Amino acid sequence: MKLKLLILPFLLLSFVAKAQIPAGYYNSANGLSGAPLKTALYNIIKGHTTFGYNALWTAFQTTDDKPDGNVWDMYSNCTFTFGSDQCGSYSIECDCYNREHSFPQSWFNSSSPMVSDLFHIYPTDGKVNGMRGNYPFGEVGTATYTSQNGSKLGNSASTGYSNIVFEPIDEYKGDFARSYFYMATRYENVIVSWQNNTGADEVLNGTTYPCYDQWFIDLLLAWNAADPVSQKEIDRNNTIYTSFQHNRNPYIDHPEYVNWVWGGIALAPEPESYPEMFSAHNIHLQWVDATGTILPEGYLVRMGTNGFQSINNPQDGIVYPDSQSDLNVPYGVQNVWFTNLIPNTIYYFKLFGFTGSGLNIDYKTDGNVPQMQQTTGY
Repeated sequence: MKLKLLILPFLLLSFVAKAQIPAGYYNSANGLSGAPLKTALYNIIKGHTTFGYNALWTAFQTTDDKPDGNVWDMYSNCTFTFGSDQCGSYSIECDCYNREHSFPQSWFNSSSPMVSDLFHIYPTDGKVNGMRGNYPFGEVGTATYTSQNGSKLGNSASTGYSNIVFEPIDEYKGDFARSYFYMATRYENVIVSWQNNTGADEVLNGTTYPCYDQWFIDLLLAWNAADPVSQKEIDRNNTIYTSFQHNRNPYIDHPEYVNWVWGGIALAPEPESYPEMFSAHNIHLQWVDATGTILPEGYLVRMGTNGFQSINNPQDGIVYPDSQSDLNVPYGVQNVWFTNLIPNTIYYFKLFGFTGSGLNIDYKTDGNVPQMQQTTGY
C-alpha cells in the first residue's frame, strides 16, 4: 500500500511560455480596459531609445533574420543577403530590399522617433514596397498587382472604404495589425496632429482614441484574430527590447489587450477585497488501496501530535467514531482530509485497514503500518 500527502488546498501551476516580459512591466495596466488601458500602455512604452535611420540596416540583421540567416521579407519570396542586397535602385522584384514603414512615413511627415521605430519598420522587397507606396492596408477586391508571395494591390473590398489598398499575405496580417495598434499607443500624445498629413486621413480619425476609422479598426481586429502572435514576433519583440529600443509591443506580449482596448470587451468588476484566513491548515492524505485475497472494507486513519508512538493501535471489536483525530474511510475512496488544524504544527498519521463492523470489526495492526508526518502552514 502506498501513502502520499498533499498539504495545499489547491495547486497553482504557472507556465511562462511567451515573451520574456520583465517582471512588473505591465503592472500599471492591470484592471484597465478601453482608453485608460491604452493610456497606461503609452506611459509604459513611451520614451524609448532612438537611433538614426541608417542604423535600421544593421538592426534588421538581428530583428528580421530568418533561421538560415537571410532577410525575412514579408512582401516577397525573394532571397536577400543582409548588406550586399540593400537598395539601391530597383526595377523588378528581387532586385534589393529596403526599409518599409508599414505605417507610411508621409502619415507622420517622416518625423523622429517614428521614422526609425523598429516596431513598424520591416525589411521588404524594394519593388513591392514601391508598389505599396503609402496606400493603407486592406482587403483587396480586384488586384491590379500581385507580388511573388501573393501580396496584392487593388481596390478595397472592406465595408466602409472603397479606395486602393495593399493586402499582405495571411501569414503576416496579424503582425501588421499589432504594429498599427502599437503605433496608436506609442504615439498617443501626437497622433491627433497627423490627421492632415498626406494620406493619413484614409485611416486616422483625428482622435487620441480610438485613433482609427471604424472600417480600419474592424480590419485590424479581424487580422489580429486570424493570425495570432507567432514565434517570429516574440523573438523580434525581445530583440528590439534588449538590443535597441528598450521598449516592447504590448500587443505581442498580451494579445488580449487588443480586444480590451479596441474590441469593446470590458473587464468584469474587480473583486473588492481578498479572502481572509488564507492558510494551509488542512492536510490531504491519499493512498492506493490494499490488495490480497482478503480485502479491507475500510480504513481507520488516526492522527496525533506527539510522535508516531502517541498513536495507539485500534482494538478489535471496537468501532472508533469519526473525530478530530480519527476518521473512517470506505474502501475505494483512497483519500481523506483532516481540517481546521493548528498552524505550524507537526501532525503524525497511521493508516489501519479493517474488515467487519460493530463487535466483529477486525483491524490489521501487525507488520509495517503505513505512517506519515506533515507540518501545517502558518
